[in-house]
Amino acid sequence: MGSQGSKLVPCCLDSTNKTAVIEASDVGDEVNSTLDIPAFHEYTYEQLKNATSGFSVDNIVSENGEKAPNVVYKGKLENQMRIAVKRFNKMAWPYSREFVEEARLVGQLRSSKLANLLGCCCTNDERLLVAEYMPHSTLAKHLFHWDTQPMKWAMRLRVVLHLAEALEYCTSRGRALFHDLNAYRILFDGDSNPRLSCFGLMKNSKDGKSYSTNLAFTPPEYLRTGRITPESVIYSFGSLLLDLISGKHIPPSHALDLIHDRNLQMLTDSCLEGHISNDDVTELIRLASRCLQYEPQERPNARSLVAALALLQKETEVPSHLLLGIPHSNSSLPLSALGEACSRRDLTAIHEILEKIGYKDDEGVTNELSFQLWTDQMQQCLESKKQGDSTFRRKDYKSSIDLYTQFIDGGAMISPTVFVRRSLCHLMNDMPKEALDDAMQAQVVSPVWHIASYLQAAALFALGMENEAQTALKEGTALEAKRNNADG
Repeated sequence: MGSQGSKLVPCCLDSTNKTAVIEASDVGDEVNSTLDIPAFHEYTYEQLKNATSGFSVDNIVSENGEKAPNVVYKGKLENQMRIAVKRFNKMAWPYSREFVEEARLVGQLRSSKLANLLGCCCTNDERLLVAEYMPHSTLAKHLFHWDTQPMKWAMRLRVVLHLAEALEYCTSRGRALFHDLNAYRILFDGDSNPRLSCFGLMKNSKDGKSYSTNLAFTPPEYLRTGRITPESVIYSFGSLLLDLISGKHIPPSHALDLIHDRNLQMLTDSCLEGHISNDDVTELIRLASRCLQYEPQERPNARSLVAALALLQKETEVPSHLLLGIPHSNSSLPLSALGEACSRRDLTAIHEILEKIGYKDDEGVTNELSFQLWTDQMQQCLESKKQGDSTFRRKDYKSSIDLYTQFIDGGAMISPTVFVRRSLCHLMNDMPKEALDDAMQAQVVSPVWHIASYLQAAALFALGMENEAQTALKEGTALEAKRNNADG
């Protein structure tokens, strides 16, 4: 990856052949806000702790922000919905009432162009936001740190249009301010469509009223006043346009110098050579330069950006996952023997595989025991587990449930394998809800253990939750493949 200068011939930037910004107030591009998304909800700390497997480091998807420290985790609620949980440092939001009120306002927004805010949690020192989970990473990953192929020009154009539509939608709903608009704030959903993170719509400062910024390239007015305005967001949008043109994070001042000198070759990603026209590059650079005007009032608004970018779109009928080079969610890796057994609901085969695997996957689970536990309670728990394993081998599933329950309730040790075995026993006794609970507990104990996901799939199939079961099956397959690659 790089930008060594393409052979594009610079075009005159003051050409009047095409108007870059249409200053119209009636552009009819309403973003769909009537989506099948649950209403804003206040979650308990325990719900989010369980969803993220105890805020496991294995579930961290990002952590950044020197001025507003926070960590984002992926998680899964009891209803199997995938979520992203942002955990703030308390000092970012010392007053709980302001935090909840602000979250509720952002939670009223619903758009297909946003990674929507589903809820929050405010308990004691905890400040947590819950949003839709976007599985295909960030724009920064696909634009700056790609592995197999650079982002196609048609996809770059789609990204900026979706982003402009998201900003226009938020502005129309009274949320024109977006904090730290950058390539890490743009995410890709299960269909690889770009979405704007809702987290940037939250005020992010100690007093809950003013704004701070972690942007590398701050708007000029922020340097003067310490505050951002709707026009400041447009400035950051212009910086993102430069990112997408160049494939690099270029300082706006340097980019504007290149534009002034008509040196488009140095500004254009060399990976795009032969795949874009001079007109497209010129038009996008014109838009970027308008957005980066020093005086805020000289910058375009979000609605006019939508109108201009809509005219530039390419390959509009091609699905985003093809443009981005990501296998669609309907495609999956081959199923292993356990995955096949769960997909067929073959409980007998699942039993045979679990019996063969034994307890080898419990080795990484830490169990701290006092001397008293070793001498008394520990002995009782181990005896319950031993008898449970014996009845499990004999396929006496009702007895196994009782004995494994004694072991779990004893609290002397934690075993994901026992949870999985009891889950299967519940399935054998036509208790799918209890089976799902146990399989999810196994994942809480061991977040990246593929067998826990497989048993969740089996339980979900039994509950008639076909789509959720298929998702759990794919998750188990992906975790197993990752594990096999690490071992091999």
